[in-house]
Amino acid sequence: MKIITVIGARPQFIKAAVVSREIAKHPELKEVIVHTGQHYDSNMSQIFFEQMHIPKPDYHLDIHSLSHGAMTGQMLEKIEQVLIKENPDCVLVYGDTNSTLAGALAAKKLHIKVAHVEAGLRSFNMQMPEEINRILTDRISDWLFCPTSAAIKNLEREGFGDFGCIITQCGDVMQDAARFYASLAQAPAEMNLPHKYILATIHRAENTDDLGRLNGIVTALNTISKETEVIVPIHPRTRKILQNNHLKTEFTMIDPVGYLEMVYLITHSECIMTDSGGLQKEAFFFQKPCVTLRDETEWIELVEHGCNILAGADNAAIIDAYSQIQKRPIDFSANLYGNGEASRQIVAMLLE
Repeated sequence: MKIITVIGARPQFIKAAVVSREIAKHPELKEVIVHTGQHYDSNMSQIFFEQMHIPKPDYHLDIHSLSHGAMTGQMLEKIEQVLIKENPDCVLVYGDTNSTLAGALAAKKLHIKVAHVEAGLRSFNMQMPEEINRILTDRISDWLFCPTSAAIKNLEREGFGDFGCIITQCGDVMQDAARFYASLAQAPAEMNLPHKYILATIHRAENTDDLGRLNGIVTALNTISKETEVIVPIHPRTRKILQNNHLKTEFTMIDPVGYLEMVYLITHSECIMTDSGGLQKEAFFFQKPCVTLRDETEWIELVEHGCNILAGADNAAIIDAYSQIQKRPIDFSANLYGNGEASRQIVAMLLE
């Protein structure tokens, strides 16, 4: 059985690493990896392949720095060429990026089966490009591998039980990765970390492209940093926006880091503040409270469990959420994302 895996962004590298490792255990499976190039900076892409021992991509499409339409269109064209050449039995896609949608659509047009890892997630915010990508990818997938019961319920509400696809709650492959790589974590080179710090990230377009929201987040992080140092591995695009709009930052910005360094930063932090989806879960995996800098989240179970507070982008609301989460007793023992066996279950299903 030949599987083509389409990846292009940091979270997908992490997810693919653990699934590819499981695929490699089965000689009857052959995996061909296609890297679209969506994340092209060496710290956002190449370092992940090196650190996580992901097999070198068989194809690198080098598509990046374009509008959503142009990027998705070029990916669709080039992925189609690869699929025609390789003639796989299925295409495996992850998450909710333009690479995800392009891979799924190219496969479906050629009548190749599609497997979607991290299916069924919904933010219910159609202003998010990711929401559009995940809904469309789910609808044309043959296997829907859902990380949570909430994801299953979303698909049931949308009528997926009548679409002829296979829906499975397999757990979250990100937890597989967190367990496997925790012991390999390493401190960022040439950086003296303070004894106490908050780890924050800002990259989502709804925050970076809206100067009102971005200013609210930056102002809150500036205020909090006067009490506890705030370290922000800054996305290149976010850094450019901050510079172009002359937004004053009083927190510590560092270049993007590899996954192993990010795990180290998470495990040694006091708290996570982020607009990332993946980092919300990683905070839970490594038992850190989280303040989410968004108005909604796909990972609603984290909010319901009390280990994550949705703060949005308002300065006062963020500071209040940070104050609340510090005082809140949190039980991190709950099994919200499976038992770390998601990758094994996914590969077993594909073999069947």
